[in-house]
Amino acid sequence: MTRPAIFSIPIHRAFADALAAGLIARFADGALGLAEGLILLPSNRAKSAVQAAFVRAGGEGLLMPRLAVIGDADLDESVALALDAIDEAEPLPPAIDPLRRRLLLAELIERHTPEGEAAITGAAAFQLADGLARVIDQLHYEERTVSALVDLDLGAFAGHWQASLARLRLLVDHWPGVLAATGSIDRAERRNRLLDRVREGWRKAPPARFVVAAGITTAAPAVARLLRTVAGMERGMVVLPGLDPVMATEEWDALGPTRSDADDPARPLETHPQYHLKLLLDRMGASRDEVQAWDAVSDFDGPEARTPFVSLLLAPAAYSAQWQAAGDLSAATVGLSGAVFADDGQEAQGIALLMREAIETPGRTAALVTPDRALAERVAAALTRWGIAVDDSAGQPLAQTPPGALLLLLAGLAADFDPVALVSLLGHPLVRKGEERAAWLDQVRRLDLLLREPGLTPGWAGVTARIAARAADPKARGHALAAALGPWWGELSEALGATLAPFAAGPTPPATLLGALQAGLERLTGDAVWTGPAGRMLAELFDAWALARGAGPARVDPADFPAMLGQLLAQASVRPPYGGHPRLFIWGLLEARLQRADLMILGGLDEGRWPAATQPDPWLAPGIRRLLGLPAPERQQGLAAHDFAGALGAREIVVTRAQRSGGDPAVASRFWLRLSALAGDLAEPDPGGVPLTRLAAELDAPPGEPRPTPRPRPAPPLADRPRRIGVTALDRLARDPFAYYANQMLGLSPLDPLSAAPDPRWRGTRIHTLFEDWVRGGATREGFEAEIAALRIDPALDAIARAFWLPRIEPALRWAAEQVWSAEGRRPLAVEARGELTADGITLHGKADRIDRHDDGSLAIVDYKSGGAPSAKAAYDRLDNQLGLLGLIARAGGMEGIAAAPVASLEYWSLRPDRRAGGAGKISRTHGPRGGLKSAEEAIDHAAGALVDLAGRYLLGDAPFAPGEVAGPGDYDQLMRRDEWFGRGEGE
Repeated sequence: MTRPAIFSIPIHRAFADALAAGLIARFADGALGLAEGLILLPSNRAKSAVQAAFVRAGGEGLLMPRLAVIGDADLDESVALALDAIDEAEPLPPAIDPLRRRLLLAELIERHTPEGEAAITGAAAFQLADGLARVIDQLHYEERTVSALVDLDLGAFAGHWQASLARLRLLVDHWPGVLAATGSIDRAERRNRLLDRVREGWRKAPPARFVVAAGITTAAPAVARLLRTVAGMERGMVVLPGLDPVMATEEWDALGPTRSDADDPARPLETHPQYHLKLLLDRMGASRDEVQAWDAVSDFDGPEARTPFVSLLLAPAAYSAQWQAAGDLSAATVGLSGAVFADDGQEAQGIALLMREAIETPGRTAALVTPDRALAERVAAALTRWGIAVDDSAGQPLAQTPPGALLLLLAGLAADFDPVALVSLLGHPLVRKGEERAAWLDQVRRLDLLLREPGLTPGWAGVTARIAARAADPKARGHALAAALGPWWGELSEALGATLAPFAAGPTPPATLLGALQAGLERLTGDAVWTGPAGRMLAELFDAWALARGAGPARVDPADFPAMLGQLLAQASVRPPYGGHPRLFIWGLLEARLQRADLMILGGLDEGRWPAATQPDPWLAPGIRRLLGLPAPERQQGLAAHDFAGALGAREIVVTRAQRSGGDPAVASRFWLRLSALAGDLAEPDPGGVPLTRLAAELDAPPGEPRPTPRPRPAPPLADRPRRIGVTALDRLARDPFAYYANQMLGLSPLDPLSAAPDPRWRGTRIHTLFEDWVRGGATREGFEAEIAALRIDPALDAIARAFWLPRIEPALRWAAEQVWSAEGRRPLAVEARGELTADGITLHGKADRIDRHDDGSLAIVDYKSGGAPSAKAAYDRLDNQLGLLGLIARAGGMEGIAAAPVASLEYWSLRPDRRAGGAGKISRTHGPRGGLKSAEEAIDHAAGALVDLAGRYLLGDAPFAPGEVAGPGDYDQLMRRDEWFGRGEGE
């Protein structure tokens, strides 16, 4: 029997260049030379690599052979023509469109539910349809029929896996009928048929030209049969990438069986980088001994000792003891270096530095190989520091592009109104591009500021109501903002509200929801959303969904639709129509296969990143997959190991990892640990003579040693210091002068978050409003009940406030009302009473929550606290002067509409349970027989002394506004650099 023409190019050789050199040496002498040949390749990226290799090796020029891709999912008729498919054969049915297929599978999942199981609908069905499609494809690839699912004995498996398989059987049984109704077939099945048709044609009439299958590692039976036919043809060859030529036969056999057998307890070692090649050879009916070495070399080859080194490095665990007898590995590790960075940000900086240094040498190329998309994006961003746009072959998910992000924002807003999404949508770069953009953004900023207070009623109507209320009240906070927003918001909300109305109509046809989103996008952006590569891809998605009209669930819940869109957009990659720098590349693992650069950087070698964590199959347990003869999820780790081995064959390699990733500690990859154990500590690259990790860490650091800076002590001139101060501002001045300076003199105050939940400040204001309205209405029992009823239905309260705050605060409010009703010898005189007092050039002003009049004419000053009240000690220490200063103003006749009178009581009414007394609230006074301040008059005089002292030093003097030693976080901690000095001593 003729020996099959099967070759292998070892990992230390550059596959594409060695392949091109070998084919030129064999076939370039004929009349047409290479041009009469055909090369079968696994992917379009491999096709580009081989084309480039022929260009490099062609010298003055040559006619290249035809190149056909058989590994990609999008195998079509154009490839069939390249493979000489029989023209007179019956045409194969077309492959079903991927989106139409997913919609139909989602509909199938919704319609067919096994007895006793819960129905799956909406976004969950759409997501499961993706997993179901993968299972169907794998059944096609492995040529397993539906009967294989029916014949399984699942008695040993958990109940939920049995239920899952029952659902899967039901769905797979109905799927052929659904496909037949569309007149199409699955892509995987069509590929199998097409490859078998080509194989059968070549078997009957072998082509006169040479045929080479190169770089193909897919072990699918249809591919293996085609490769077996090619290897047996007179002018056919199969060239495998990276088959281990030095691996001992015992190790090769230890990789395990390549056929699943339920009665065989031995399991294949699918995580090994050679397993899938062993499986391919077995299905081709060939042995490893029949594989010949490819005899061509290239200028990109690594050291020959690298191949046995990598074989030893990735040996099965049971054979790792042979590392002890490895001997001198220096020849194998020439050009191999590594770097461990503090975090993934510094790792990206370091990789960018290496790539930037590489292009200093004319003609030198560099490539980052990583499965970590976040690292790839960071490196690409870091290279822009030097104005370098790098070719990232994996592209960018459509969901992360401006058009995709805008669509998801609009869909999320339409399904569930949220002020954060609203402001993000209206401020998106694609919205209102052009001359009107600046004026548009001014309105968006006004809206942003107006929506930052708690208490916003949900929905579009809530925004409209807030704008209208603030615009109508000249004294309201944000009145000017609301007045400027009114017409703009009215037009915008009416237009968008009408456009997105289908999302409020309950279950709706998906096409209707998609049409509403398309109209909304165009209303906001015109045609700008459809421009550029991402915009065109988004338009194609809309077109594909329109062509799939009638497929999928008839109606979907609008709340599920954004998640469905997000899944689609996350799986679509956008690649720019033009490349980046001609000598710098970023490759994923698939893109790096068969390619090589002068400098190969293997980045992200942390466990969970390389290899990636195994993704569970939602439909089939690992044991069930094994019984069906499907690949285990761990086989992907074996492919990642093979990619790692192939990349290690380059002449110059840098491996990198980070000690922390995403802010969390990272564990070194199993590949890194093996490399460190076998080769020892790798030398660190040192561009310009500086260790790479140090250079990456210091790239953005300020020059020189860090110099301690003392805490800020602003001391504005006397003319710039205020002469007017509020009673609460004076307390802030007493506790933290810097906070007073930032708030009162610089006018800085923290912004509430957008869509803020009711916080303590808002709840306190709401309580004050309730008491104010109740007292102004006569403080009757009927009025109080009406106020409580209004509080219960206040639309500004969120679910948490209704569940926890309302049940606690209502008894406290009733306690306070009972205190007013049962009080003898006093009655409420004024609420929210404002007043001021001027003395020695300083005007003191404030507002009292309530002032009561005793029968003897004296006054009581009351302040409501929704939490705990300040202690009497704080008043004595002159840190809490609020009530004393309000009493000072009242005693002097400074309160509006209230004549001067003695003040008999200064009271805090705390609206939280009194644990000692057992009541729902508590009245605390700043004075009393057991405190340092015996009477209200003494407390007022004491607070007046605090006013004189503080005003004399800070407002009439030159004292600096230094930060106070206040425990706990404050609004201005970042501004005062509090963490630099607090608790460490001045200037440390």
